[in-house]
Amino acid sequence: MTRPAFEVADIVRARGKHFLEKYGSSINKQQRKALRAIRNCRTSVLGRHLDVCPKCGYEAEFFNSCRDRNCPKCQAGLRRRWIEAREREVLGVPYVHVVFTVPHKLNTLALQNPELFYDLLFQASSSTLLEVAANPKRLGAKIGILGILHTWGQNLREHPHIHCLVPQGGISLDYKRWIHPRYKYLLPKKVLKQVFRGKFVDGLRRLYQKNELTLAGSLAYLKDPKQFAESIRSLHVHEWVIDIRLASGGPEEVIRYLGRYTHRVAISNHRLLNFDGEKVTFLWKDYRHDGKWRPMTLDAIEFLRRFVLHVLPKGFVRIRCFGFLANRFRAERLALCRELLSIDTRETAQQNTTPLPEPSAWLCPHCGTKMVMMLRFAPGQWCSRGSFIDN
Repeated sequence: MTRPAFEVADIVRARGKHFLEKYGSSINKQQRKALRAIRNCRTSVLGRHLDVCPKCGYEAEFFNSCRDRNCPKCQAGLRRRWIEAREREVLGVPYVHVVFTVPHKLNTLALQNPELFYDLLFQASSSTLLEVAANPKRLGAKIGILGILHTWGQNLREHPHIHCLVPQGGISLDYKRWIHPRYKYLLPKKVLKQVFRGKFVDGLRRLYQKNELTLAGSLAYLKDPKQFAESIRSLHVHEWVIDIRLASGGPEEVIRYLGRYTHRVAISNHRLLNFDGEKVTFLWKDYRHDGKWRPMTLDAIEFLRRFVLHVLPKGFVRIRCFGFLANRFRAERLALCRELLSIDTRETAQQNTTPLPEPSAWLCPHCGTKMVMMLRFAPGQWCSRGSFIDN
């Protein structure tokens, strides 16, 4: 892939100071840290490192990356490792891709309570799938779920939703056989909508009763219990969107598709078309018009405002596993699944012992050997032909 002509970092360097002058009072520490990391990424501020080919001796010098999870340039290595790890957990059955979305009227509540809101979104979506799947009338099985949080829409506005990748079927409740689904898309969409809405709304009520929700600005009126109760009742009128489809091309392809977003932010540098110092033009997919790609132009300050909306709270985990894919017993349950599906577990176990490449690994352009980082350089130093010299 060719290097993009414009980067988010260019916009931060050019307009970041003006952005903070306008919105600094509402920008939190984590968002400031993300902007600072993006601004300094792969510049002399972070120092350099020297990579050497152990076979032919070819040398290459690079500025260090910031490794911030909000930086569009720093996620390729981590994403590759994640994809390879997930591919080794794929079962020999079709997969479904389920997306849970909440009504847009809840977006402001999400912005004021990101950690609570996104945790609830994970809890409601995963428990919905697990509960409906365990019902003998639907599937009667224990299923596995890989969930990924997205907080953005194509136009960079707030649009919280959860992507779930789920094997078609599950382990019987007595752990003795694999249950195949009776529905084309694993579980009925109408039932999932109703259960998800109920669980999410009940979760909001509990948070309100515990006085844990921040309700400021345009949401201050909800501090009145009657107003909150009325607002909650109105949620039952809104359409709660759940999309279910078979994983096209097989589970590996869907994992790779999701992997493009697991370690990225709301917009990639390759979607940026132009930045003239004041205005930013980028591509966005208009789903209201058959998913056509269209250009959108925003003032750079507004672009950065939308961008920082998607910086998650410190330590927040946005890739989570549930059911038989839960971390605490994933290996044991996957082995049982393979046994029930009559898959050769010895071959799979051998594959799982293959070491993963380092995230920074790249191949020598002359002989194709994997490059090795030999020296790392602190800021204020530079390297030339493999030697460190103090600045």
